Amino acid sequence: MKYMLLMESNKQAWDDMPKLWSDEDIKVMVDFMHDLNRELQDSGELVEARGLTGPDNMKTVRAQDDGEPIITDGPFSETKEVLAGYWVVDVASEERAVELALRISRTPGPGGRPLNQVVEVHPEGVAPA
Repeated sequence: MKYMLLMESNKQAWDDMPKLWSDEDIKVMVDFMHDLNRELQDSGELVEARGLTGPDNMKTVRAQDDGEPIITDGPFSETKEVLAGYWVVDVASEERAVELALRISRTPGPGGRPLNQVVEVHPEGVAPA
C-alpha cells in the first residue's frame, strides 16, 4: 500500500538553520536523507522523495468566489509549521510506514541530536467511483 510521509519543520527553526547549524551538521543531515532514500530505493519501497525549499520561497493560493486567485508569498502568517519534504513509499503495512516516519522524525540535527520532527503518515485514498 502507498503512503505519503510528510516531514514538517518549525518555521523559526528553518529560518535559524543557516545561523545555528555548522556545515558538518548540515552535511550529516543531508547524508542521512540520501542514505535513507538509497535504502528505500534498493528495497523497492521508494516511489518518490523530495526536499522542499524554505517557506520564504513558497506561495499560498486560494480561489475567490469569482474564480480569481488570491496569491500570497509564504504560508499564512499564523502558520508555525511548514512542509520541509515528503516521501511516497509503497510498503507492506501501516506498521512499516510508521517505522519509516519514526526514522525520518529522528533526522540528526546539531551535534547529531535527533530533531524529533513531526512526520505525518497519509495512506493512499481510494477515489469514489
